[in-house]
Order: sequence, then C-alpha cells, then structure tokens
Amino acid sequence: MHVTHLSLADFRSYTRAEVELGPGVTAFVGPNGQGKTNLVEAVGYLATLGSHRVSSDAPLVRMGAERAVVRAAVVQGDRQQLVELELNPGKANRARINRSSQVRPRDVLGILRTVLFAPEDLALVKGDPGERRRFLDELITARAPRMAGVRSDYDRVLKQRNTLLKTAAMARRHGSRGGGDGALSTLDVWDQHLARAGAELLAQRLELISVLQPLAEKAYEQLAPGGGPVLLEYRCSAGEDLAAATGREELYQRLIAALTEARKQEIERGVTLVGPHRDDLVLKLGRLPAKGYASHGESWSYALALRLASYELLRTEAGEPVLILDDVFAELDERRRERLAELVAPGEQVLVTAAVEDDVPRLLTGTRYAVSDGEVRRV
Repeated sequence: MHVTHLSLADFRSYTRAEVELGPGVTAFVGPNGQGKTNLVEAVGYLATLGSHRVSSDAPLVRMGAERAVVRAAVVQGDRQQLVELELNPGKANRARINRSSQVRPRDVLGILRTVLFAPEDLALVKGDPGERRRFLDELITARAPRMAGVRSDYDRVLKQRNTLLKTAAMARRHGSRGGGDGALSTLDVWDQHLARAGAELLAQRLELISVLQPLAEKAYEQLAPGGGPVLLEYRCSAGEDLAAATGREELYQRLIAALTEARKQEIERGVTLVGPHRDDLVLKLGRLPAKGYASHGESWSYALALRLASYELLRTEAGEPVLILDDVFAELDERRRERLAELVAPGEQVLVTAAVEDDVPRLLTGTRYAVSDGEVRRV
C-alpha cells in the first residue's frame, strides 16, 4: 500500500499543496515550523480520521478558512482509489471515494492504513490511560474498520448514561421529590446498550493484546537487545478477572453485573465508573511498570516497539501500511536511530520528516523534499 499523490486545501498552514509520492522513502526536510509535520499529519488523518497532535478538527483548518480538504490517491496491489475528506469545524465532515457521491467519513477507514511514529508517542508510556486506550482502539479500527461504528455507539451511549446519572445526582443533592427517579427509570436499558457495545470493544482489545504481545517483545529486543522483557497487561475497571472471560456474551454479563454493583456510587458521583472508557493498558518492563520506572531511553524504545509491533501485525494481516516517522530520529541516540532505520527501511512506503538532512539516517535513501515558508519543493 502506498500514496501516489497528496492534495491539500486550507489544511493547517497550506492554502494549497500538491505533492507527488511513491514507493520507498520520501523525506521532508526543513526548519521547524515550516509545515513538514502538516503533510504527514494529513496522511495520518485520512487513515484514522484523527490527528496525532490535536484532539479536535478546528486547528487543522487554516486560519481564516471555513473548511479544509485532504485528498490522496492510494494504491494497494493493482487497485487505486481516490479518498477525500472535507473538514468542517462545528459541522459534519464530508467524505468522497473516487469522487463519487458523498459517503460517511468512517466509510473511508481501511482504504489507507498508516503506522505513525512521533515524539508524542512517549505519552504511550509516560502519559495517562487515555493515550493507551486510544492506541488500542485506533489499531483495532485499522484491523477492522467496522469497529469505528462500535466505538461511536459506545461513546453515544456513555454520554447519554452520564447525562442521566448527573441529572439523578443533582436531584438528590437538592432534595428533589423522587430523588431523580424519573431519570433513573431508563438506566437499565442504557446499561444493556453500554454493556453490549462495551463487550465488543473489550473482546477486540483483549484479542489485540494477545497477538501484539509477542510482536512487542520481539521489537523491543531488536531496539534494545537484552533490555526486556516487556509485558502488556490489561487492567479492567469492571474487575481484574474480566480478561479471563470467554466470549462476548460472558463479557456482556460481567459488565452488566459490574454496572449493577457500581450503580449506587455512580449515582452519588454522577458519572459512569465501569466500562472500557475507564480501563488501562499497563506496560511493564521486567517486573515493574514502565511508567515511573523506565528511563527516558527505555520509554522511547517501548513506545517504538509498540508502533513496530503494530506495523508487523497490520503487514501480516492485510499488506503493508504506510510508515510515517515524524521528527523521530532527532529524539534518538545513534544506536537506536540506526536500529530503527534498519527495521523500517524495507517498508513499501516510508514518509520521514526531519529538521536537517543529517537527522535522516543514511540507510533511508530516496526522494527528498525541501519544505520552507509553506512551499514543498523536490530536491
């Protein structure tokens, strides 16, 4: 899989940009703040419907513009597709495939798959649980695009359930008649919806971790020989034994039971305390959690190992994804830099950003673009 052409309109700093791409390594080189990352961020957005730098679409639209358009021609085998996303902050985004009539944005998922390395990846190890949940869920969706709908359903039900709990909590605090019983009367129904979508999401996460574990071990050993072992451990808010559940129906039943048990506390606090949105992926290095114990270099190796494991998993299941390395090599010591370059060089398409040419390892030869003042020029 590779991108042959990237087109931007009012995306980030670009009024317009047209960039020819191809298989092999393409490096975008130029001083910081000139728009290098904006280019690879656009490619990543087409693959995930999200940015690795910001949590909303508004910053992706050029200042003063009403909308942004990202378009790419994607080749997989002998098939080429044109995928386009129109970003409309405050409104619904739009999507097109092969310039046909509009489709839902999530319908483009799976056409382009990427694995993106960036300085922000350090948060996978050192950051909050939300970073690791996002990592799992984006990889789940890359493997099975239908999971975008499951995630959307779960978020919608969770929002509605939290609204009911907040209403009940406020009613009880203010001594309202009935203590919010009206709001709680439909809670059982929302519990069922939450548990059903939650069980599917949990099943996918647990299965993903089981196949990712040996790949992460191998990748870490390649980056930092003798520095492991690494262990991926799922921590569930609905009970530590939930990971041992067999099948979606058992996960559903256990989630229902956990929601029932937590209901009194949830009503008091006005928020849902049980479910995949409260879970964590605990990353261990040896016997200790990497967060708080791993050195900076070990944390970087761990984060890179997770991305390399993701790449290997996607590659073996459905063909090579596009590899994106956004200003990563400047963050690494020479040994890790060379090891990473050796591991990614054979990729079908590798997109690299760097502030200076010397930051790109010699092994990664290929096409070079100079990026300066919003201009992308092939050199």
